[in-house]
Amino acid sequence: MTNYFCNPINIDYRYQYYKNNTNAFNSLYKRFREAADPTLINFNGEYYLFLSMTAGFYSSSDLKSWKFYPYQGDIPIYNYAPDVCEINGYLYFSSSEMTEPTIFYRSKDPKTEPFEPVGGSFPIWDSHLFEDDDGRVYCYWGCSNQEPIYGVEMDIEKMEPRGDKIALIYSDINNNGFERFGENHIPPKTEEQISKSVEEMLVFVKQKYTDQEIEQDQTDDAIREMLRGYLGNSPYIEGAWMTKHERKYYLQYAIPGTQYNIYGDAVYVGLHPLGPFTKAKNNPYSYFPTGFITGAGHGSTLKDNANRFWHTSTMRISQNGEFERRIGMWHAGFDQDGELFCDQRFGDWPIRFGANPFEGPDMLLLSYKKTVTASSGIGIENIVNEDIRNYWEAASNAEGEWIEIDLGQIQTVQGIQINFADDDFEYHLDTGLCPIEKGSDAERYLDTQKEVIQWRLEGSLDGETFEVIKDKWDANTDLPHDFIELEWSSKYRFIRLTIRQVPYGVTPKISGLRIFGRGNGEQPAKASSIQAELKSPIDLHLSWQGETRANILWGHDRDKLYHSRLNFEGNDCQIGALTSEQAIYVRIDTFNEAGVTQGDVVKIR
Repeated sequence: MTNYFCNPINIDYRYQYYKNNTNAFNSLYKRFREAADPTLINFNGEYYLFLSMTAGFYSSSDLKSWKFYPYQGDIPIYNYAPDVCEINGYLYFSSSEMTEPTIFYRSKDPKTEPFEPVGGSFPIWDSHLFEDDDGRVYCYWGCSNQEPIYGVEMDIEKMEPRGDKIALIYSDINNNGFERFGENHIPPKTEEQISKSVEEMLVFVKQKYTDQEIEQDQTDDAIREMLRGYLGNSPYIEGAWMTKHERKYYLQYAIPGTQYNIYGDAVYVGLHPLGPFTKAKNNPYSYFPTGFITGAGHGSTLKDNANRFWHTSTMRISQNGEFERRIGMWHAGFDQDGELFCDQRFGDWPIRFGANPFEGPDMLLLSYKKTVTASSGIGIENIVNEDIRNYWEAASNAEGEWIEIDLGQIQTVQGIQINFADDDFEYHLDTGLCPIEKGSDAERYLDTQKEVIQWRLEGSLDGETFEVIKDKWDANTDLPHDFIELEWSSKYRFIRLTIRQVPYGVTPKISGLRIFGRGNGEQPAKASSIQAELKSPIDLHLSWQGETRANILWGHDRDKLYHSRLNFEGNDCQIGALTSEQAIYVRIDTFNEAGVTQGDVVKIR
């Protein structure tokens, strides 16, 4: 029986071929897997998961085992951000359109019946329908570094707005550190680079458009100002989602860019579906900036059949392309004050389905920086460095290439996650053999054919005699992030993975063979000599003495430490996701293979 899962969740992520047409001489496609922008809902007692670039949806009776269903009907599979909402017994579906009216579809049973179009009157990107308890329906949308999150009441019969759109949420990077663009909230472009890009684009705009197409008041300086907004470091706010709880409306939105480790979800709260909304104290609501796989933005919040809350979001790899992404899921909920929270402490370690939020991990990471051997290839150290963005690659695609981890001593092994990676090569694609979604800037082909990954996982006490832990040598599944749950009495020192086949017959690549369980020895000492320095109202530098491996928790109240980030190396870290003029409490929990030692709560501001 499955009791645990491990992020990214264990589904068969689709491959796509993607070509950027901004270079007229480029005829090659990048090939990578992608799933993003999850909508997870409860429909007729079952769970439905809709994802971008998947050409279908998943269904589950228990959130544990997922079955894939291809779309029926003329669904725009190349549109991003599929949204579904139950209204009057139907699932209403929409996805993103930038210039043409967004078409809404509906189905009473998408497993067996096609989605039928029911109309649409205006283009919306990252749309989200929400039906209130009184039957009134609202639409929220927005995906821009210039525009806000909008909302409007909808006429569900005509699929038209009732009145004018209302601006609901604007970004505020001076006060919301979590909204700032760039890796670790550090701007990716200097002022000099932005100015250069603006001048280059200004020349392009003036060459492409005639004087008649450029409005009279659009002087060069006015055009520069507009281009600066798009080409600078302004954050994207996008991916709206509404949750109602005890007469309050929680409008969630994603910030600041899907390709960064700090992609997350924030939340505003109001007493009416169209506001006004006030920024929640607990922000960002969903945030996972460090770990094996990072990012936790553009998500949805679900109440399950047992009245437990879950949050599912987009996690990033972004190596073969900015949109190489996966899906994460975590426990969520509302505290006694009605604050929405998401438990992402140790958020890419095994999570127990029946656990209460913030209980802590049942399994500890045993494989970090352990000794690895392999049949061949390069990059074996990447198998145990807790970074999904790099990998070991075998020297051949011959059956039987293997890797082996030595845990150093016999330990209790309770869970293993096998993570297959893809290379960053470019490919020719015979466009005469497959449908291509063409746009002005790019072309994309979504591969809906069945691929398979086959392997055998073994364990040993002495490195000589091995027993089979899991055999997928003849499997007909394609699970690039497979998680295997073991008996709690399982003890091994050596874990070996032997690979038979991966998609497309390429050389196998492993970004992580992650081993979890309970190690030997004592838990680490408590973190001591904690030093804190506010670099700005929204930036905090922390240092401590003791174990370097730590989970740093913070929040606006000593009993609401809802934010966290993992630390593996060094006795310091930078937190750039603060809200200005808000109280700050910090706790540093150290960990090793034997357990987690809770630290003391320290007030910073």
